[in-house]
Amino acid sequence: MGLAMSPQFAPTAIKFHYQFNMRDVAKITQNLMLAQPTSYKGNPLGLARMWAHECQRVWLDRLLFPEDISAYMNFMRNGLKELVEFKEEQIFEEPLIYTSFIAMCKGHEPSYKPVEEMDELKQVLEAKLAEYNESVSVMDLVLFNQAMEHISRIARILFQPCGNGLLVGVGGSGKQSLSKLTAFILGQDVFRIVVASNYGLADLKTDIQTLFMKTGVQGLEMLFLLTDSQIVDNKFLVYINDILSAGYIPELFAPDEIDTILGKIRGEAKSVGVLDAPEHLMTFFINKVRKNLHMGLCFSPVGDAFRFRARQFPALINCTSIDWFHAWPRDALVGVANRFLSKIEFPSDEIREAIANHMANVHLSIDEANNEFKARERRFNYTTPTSFLELISFYDKLLNEKQGAIIDDIARLERGLSTMTETTNKVDILKEKLVLTMENVQVEEKNTDELIIIVNQEAEAAAKE
Repeated sequence: MGLAMSPQFAPTAIKFHYQFNMRDVAKITQNLMLAQPTSYKGNPLGLARMWAHECQRVWLDRLLFPEDISAYMNFMRNGLKELVEFKEEQIFEEPLIYTSFIAMCKGHEPSYKPVEEMDELKQVLEAKLAEYNESVSVMDLVLFNQAMEHISRIARILFQPCGNGLLVGVGGSGKQSLSKLTAFILGQDVFRIVVASNYGLADLKTDIQTLFMKTGVQGLEMLFLLTDSQIVDNKFLVYINDILSAGYIPELFAPDEIDTILGKIRGEAKSVGVLDAPEHLMTFFINKVRKNLHMGLCFSPVGDAFRFRARQFPALINCTSIDWFHAWPRDALVGVANRFLSKIEFPSDEIREAIANHMANVHLSIDEANNEFKARERRFNYTTPTSFLELISFYDKLLNEKQGAIIDDIARLERGLSTMTETTNKVDILKEKLVLTMENVQVEEKNTDELIIIVNQEAEAAAKE
């Protein structure tokens, strides 16, 4: 939690932590003000739980190591002893999730309320996911508890004016998919850059100009989704850092383009009491952009790039709300496996459940082996959710191949048995024909013998004559 440093850097560090704390307190207050007062009148426990939730979203979501999480929980316990008379179990009773999109999805005004049951949240999200698959594109998501919690956190970030999120997790953990679904739930358009081999700083500047026109002039709410793989040049982050910290990039527009923009927003600015002066109109434009433009930075902590970029561009950390995508828990692994294995026909549900649990055990055992490998070799090896999905896909592929081979063997065996049956039937028919033929032969032999006797008799009579 602390930071060791030499004495000459201490004043800077104190100032930094002070600004950091003021910003965090503002984030907590901002969300507390979203709640409806009538919902908490005479309900001090509900207000305390909402405060605990906001503290978790602002501070706990930034923590990664168990010792830091333990220190945070100790701070919370000490604070609760002084502030409230409720037990810790009452304050942190699960589910401790607050969101405003449930009321929106039910046709009501946005209201920042707690999620009473996870089943209610799952029904809402599954309905929106089905709507997304019909209207946008097919996205095969498994909404287990951890995924729903991430959606709620991302929605909390994007619902705020100037809300920007830093989603940190290994590749394949669902950062982009959950962000796109959340933006769809909140009615925001997703904007992504298309990085080609010749994509450069000028192309990014053009795309950002497009974003500023849509959010600042047209008033559209946009989510700018950016991954670390799209940052082909660290100079890209200079623009991103300026947007996060100041909301504007110096010399983004030419003077004639600025005049055009101010002309388009002049009427709207006057209607809200903004003075008709270039500097006031420009401030109104920038504030409108900051309100409607949300950054969704999907970064991976693997390697050194994330650490270097965080140091070089402090707004990535200081001006965003962080959401760490940790490894999937066992129940999530089993749920995902069951979801994909449901497409495969098994003799019984018990076999499908056993295979799903076995896949989860295999994936978790690899994590344990990775820790041993790191301790012994001082090298990292990662297993990601994508690895688990590849395991399921490989099992499906291998099962289909083996089933196909067995089906071919069965077909070949059936053809062989059919041929043998046909041959046996033909042999039986030939045997019956042979029996009839032998009977006819015996009759003919008897007739022949009788005829020979007659011929001999006649021959003897002829010889005598």
